[in-house]
Amino acid sequence: MYSRPGHGPDPGIEHLVAEMPDRPLTAEQIRAVQQLACTAAQAVQTGRTVLVRCHSGYNRSGLVVAQALIELGWETTAAIGTIRKKRSPMAPNNRIFEEYLTTGLVLQQDFAV
Repeated sequence: MYSRPGHGPDPGIEHLVAEMPDRPLTAEQIRAVQQLACTAAQAVQTGRTVLVRCHSGYNRSGLVVAQALIELGWETTAAIGTIRKKRSPMAPNNRIFEEYLTTGLVLQQDFAV
């Protein structure tokens, strides 16, 4: 979700980038969150290490990580609470993103990549 020339993984390491604002998301951006969360959850299930980053590390990355945890079977409040405990009490601090999580982002398995 954050990309800058000269920063990123080594060649051969999967790197997904989705531009999104720290404000209400469009349907396309919500689908990107769903896809990133599903991809991260699947990677974790196969024993891979996953790094999710955004510009400041609170809201957009918090949204994707919380949704990935939910996809892995976590309760929403536990996912958000764990992110706040491990990252910062302010992560995520965007109320709209927290509402996305509590109302539910239904993950689709048929994403067109």
